Amino acid sequence: MLKLILPSGVLLKQEAVKVVAEAQNGSFCLLPRHVDFVAALVPGILSLTAPNGEESFFAVDEGILVKRGPEVLVSTWNAVQGKLGELRQAVRAQFRELDEDEQKARRALDRLEASLLRQIVEWEGRGHA
Repeated sequence: MLKLILPSGVLLKQEAVKVVAEAQNGSFCLLPRHVDFVAALVPGILSLTAPNGEESFFAVDEGILVKRGPEVLVSTWNAVQGKLGELRQAVRAQFRELDEDEQKARRALDRLEASLLRQIVEWEGRGHA
């Protein structure tokens, strides 16, 4: 059973005999008798094969995959179901751009924190502590 979870709720809950996902060190495949497993996912394609052989594809953002017993849980910020070729484009365009924007925002927050800490140190140095 694969459960794909977004912040807004469960996107998918479906029986699966094969799950393929992408981590930082590359793609990996989970089959029913695979050992319990945890992986940090990178933006990429997640595919599942249903017991009838039908494949489904999802573009997923960063997230966590946990395989425990017969259950595979995937928690991610965003996911889109579609055709394989279209999804690769979506991953590049949407999820990786978000990562760049997040990095810019984090750098700006880091600068603000550093500035605030400098001001506190200066204020305490003047005997206001």
